[in-house]
Amino acid sequence: MATLDSTAVPDYGRRLRLDGKHFIVLGAGQGMGRQTSHALHQMGAGVFCVDQDSERAAHVASEVKGIAYVADCTKRDEVRGLAAEAEKQMGRIDGFVDIIGMARWCELLQIDDESWNWQFDIVLRHAYLISQEAGKRMKAAGGGTMVFIASVSGLTAAPMHAGYGAAKAGLMAWVKSLAIELAPYNIRANAVAPGSTLTPRMEAAQSAEHKAATARSIPLGRSGETADIAAAALFLSSDLSKQITGRTLVVDGGVDVKFPYQGLDKDDAADGAFKRANSQ
Repeated sequence: MATLDSTAVPDYGRRLRLDGKHFIVLGAGQGMGRQTSHALHQMGAGVFCVDQDSERAAHVASEVKGIAYVADCTKRDEVRGLAAEAEKQMGRIDGFVDIIGMARWCELLQIDDESWNWQFDIVLRHAYLISQEAGKRMKAAGGGTMVFIASVSGLTAAPMHAGYGAAKAGLMAWVKSLAIELAPYNIRANAVAPGSTLTPRMEAAQSAEHKAATARSIPLGRSGETADIAAAALFLSSDLSKQITGRTLVVDGGVDVKFPYQGLDKDDAADGAFKRANSQ
């Protein structure tokens, strides 16, 4: 006779809740950052909304009843200042979500030193700084979560934006090291790697034809929304993911698991298998 399972069943909805917790969102002013601020707020968290643009920071903070703060997160003194102010105003820092990042498009052989340095600053330097400045405070407070927005460009080739891809790959490596070194202090570190996502910037830059062609290349048949990335960041910030650290969650509609030979349809594949079977 089988033994009945008497393991306690947790309140899964409660594990998603963030009541009484406080988070910093870097790059909160628009797109993924704005959606993430709303996601955290809806689950009960207090949100410290950081952006370089004062108007954007203030607008998002007003939407989520949060605190607006303006900083250049590639500068050590400004990141140290924002972490200290977040702790002062909220009482403690339970986590952060770092959204900041942008690509410059250029042939690999034409990248100059200024662009290379800029690319690593806008993708990686702020991650290093906020990890240290907020991490020290989370360690002292007994734990927390770190979530970074990476990119599928760090997992594959990144043609015409190779510097961006290299920096995002570095970010994912940084997350792994954070996870191991900070685990003893009850700090988890993870990343989200978006694929094609219709941020406000991408919406403005792409033609309708380009958007349609991109959607056709995605197994789910659509580009991602900024809310999709916010949802992943929320999951990784909550106790629903309390046994997950050092991981990168890919949110790309299935592109990264596609069969690589895109010109081969199912009829071609079946015909090929028949020919191979009958040639032996």
